[in-house]
Amino acid sequence: MAVYQRVLGDEIRRLRKKRGLTRKQLNRRLQSDISLQTLATYELGTRQCSIVRFVEICLALDELPHELIARVHERVFTDSPRGRVRVDLRQVVRDDHPELLPLRRWARDRLGHHPAGHTASAAEVHLDFTALERMAELCGMDTIDLIGLLRRIGGTSNEPPAGSDRADVD
Repeated sequence: MAVYQRVLGDEIRRLRKKRGLTRKQLNRRLQSDISLQTLATYELGTRQCSIVRFVEICLALDELPHELIARVHERVFTDSPRGRVRVDLRQVVRDDHPELLPLRRWARDRLGHHPAGHTASAAEVHLDFTALERMAELCGMDTIDLIGLLRRIGGTSNEPPAGSDRADVD
């Protein structure tokens, strides 16, 4: 959930700046009394915000809460225009995070089934959110955390290759 929290904070900060407000000005618009430090930690994504506080911040920014959440959700789960994440299986196989063992086994098996072996086209798959959810379950992780880990090991990028229409795993 750390990725979701960080993106939420980033969206709050972007919206505040778009409205031309400083943190101090935003803080004065809030109904409850919170410190500027607390507001800063929300924007940095290092502190969880209660739903009531989140709605209060949205109202102070003249933003509908569900619209802000929709933007956060889109950024976290649908990097590409088609709502899929590209994963380079070679990167997954080379990674040594213990929690990725089920995904590593699957990637090794999938690479072994292609006569072309480890070429770029054979090594890239496009995973939709449902596939990522299932893989996260197998790895004992939250989906958001799996996506973040795949990004850190370099297994994802934002754009599918030209002409590719694959939606998920076989």
